[in-house]
Amino acid sequence: MSFPKANEADIALLLEGTFPYVSGGVSSWINQMIRAYPEYRFAIVFLGSRRDDYSKFKYELPANVVHYEEHFLYDNLNAEAQPVARAGDEEAFQMALELIEAFRGGDRDRAMQASRHITREMQPGGKLQLDDFLYSKRAWNIICDSYRDHCTDPSFVDYFWTVRIMYQPLWMLARVAQQLLPVRIVHCASTGYAGFLGGLVEQARGTPLVLSEHGIYTKERKIDLFKSEWIRDNRNIFQRDPTELSYFRQMWIHFFEWMGQFCYASADPIIALYEANRLRQIADGAQPSRTFNIPNGIQLSRFAALREQRPVAVPPVLCLIGRVVPIKDIKTFIRAMRRVVNQLPTAEGWIAGPTEEDPAYAEECSNLVRSLGLEQHVRFLGFQRVEDLMPRIGLVVLSSISEALPLVVLEGYAAGVPTISTDVGSCRQLVEGLDDEDKALGHSGKVVPIADPQRLADASLSLLNDPEAWHAASRAAIARVERYYTDTMMFDRYRKVYEAAFQKTEGAR
Repeated sequence: MSFPKANEADIALLLEGTFPYVSGGVSSWINQMIRAYPEYRFAIVFLGSRRDDYSKFKYELPANVVHYEEHFLYDNLNAEAQPVARAGDEEAFQMALELIEAFRGGDRDRAMQASRHITREMQPGGKLQLDDFLYSKRAWNIICDSYRDHCTDPSFVDYFWTVRIMYQPLWMLARVAQQLLPVRIVHCASTGYAGFLGGLVEQARGTPLVLSEHGIYTKERKIDLFKSEWIRDNRNIFQRDPTELSYFRQMWIHFFEWMGQFCYASADPIIALYEANRLRQIADGAQPSRTFNIPNGIQLSRFAALREQRPVAVPPVLCLIGRVVPIKDIKTFIRAMRRVVNQLPTAEGWIAGPTEEDPAYAEECSNLVRSLGLEQHVRFLGFQRVEDLMPRIGLVVLSSISEALPLVVLEGYAAGVPTISTDVGSCRQLVEGLDDEDKALGHSGKVVPIADPQRLADASLSLLNDPEAWHAASRAAIARVERYYTDTMMFDRYRKVYEAAFQKTEGAR
């Protein structure tokens, strides 16, 4: 596949595991944003895990994407050249120790100062190159000392390779940052590896870095790490404390926290979707004066026309629109459907979203459907056009254990479909309203606790079995999205962000 290439662009979007390979809310937002500003030339830098983890583009690149490049963090971890013993630069490794000690001691300011020093030396030509990390005596000594002094897991081999796998991709990002084409702004859709890359570009070139966080990356990675089975815990039954995370999980959590803080230190502005996430950003290290909220918005005209296509009777169809992955907690939705069908035998549960991201989890969900005897009631539809679904469903359902400000809820609202959602992210705000004026519009659905199939089922039945309540929620949904969550509002706010960042670039020349 050939990709567009350019010598320069206006805005570089640094994207980790989303557009254009993975469909979902963040990817839809990115696609929406690029197309909203045809006057700007976009460059896309996609960061993925391994090339084999991605098949083909889920989105066509818009015409104003003039440059595209992709890099896979874990594809080339095995060095091709023969290792050569080296001592390692004393000053560079002293800075590394300073960073380790500052971060372990909880001194964020000192840790960030050390981070900026050490990341400069990781750039091509610096004093701390990848071969120094992989093969030098000083690196070996730091790893051994850290293991002896702090590691509670008995396996040194697992510790050694965890350190290598964790940090080695950072040198690739340093190279990508140096070789990036000239741009006026860098815009990241998350912290993590993409945000770290953005921080490197800002540090090396002074290019303004805009950060937009839909979910809080570090929080979501913590959830993933709690659930992960690939992280070893070699403690025996007498060494384990059930209230304590394994040391390797703690290492990964601290690593993602550090990358997030590095990005926060470089980004201005730092944009959240809603107030609770903005406060979380501040708690995680963002400067309050740099933070503000821009909620998602949708194209009303695209969905408003669907209201006329709806049948008179409310369809007894509960539709979960999202990826079939653990963070969406599809299993709770399936279990809720067993209770719904028991009381409303005509009910159907549709799961509309891709299954290829986590095939093992998707298979577990299919097995659960069979074990609960729901084969005739729960359907896996794969990726679907939302416009094709909305006239045929009665409720948009989210059973997620983590969300930000889900576009699919707003799309349902614009089509007149209420929502039943777990109490995550901004979902309570979307259902019940934010301030007094918003709350006066009424509830546009119901909010339930996470991982509670009974409450999810009962909330769904309370609307499906009561047409008057359903229509009241539908009216509130339409009024709320039309007043607060249109794409024109969002685009106007981001245009001001871009214009302010462009002025910084011009002022620096």
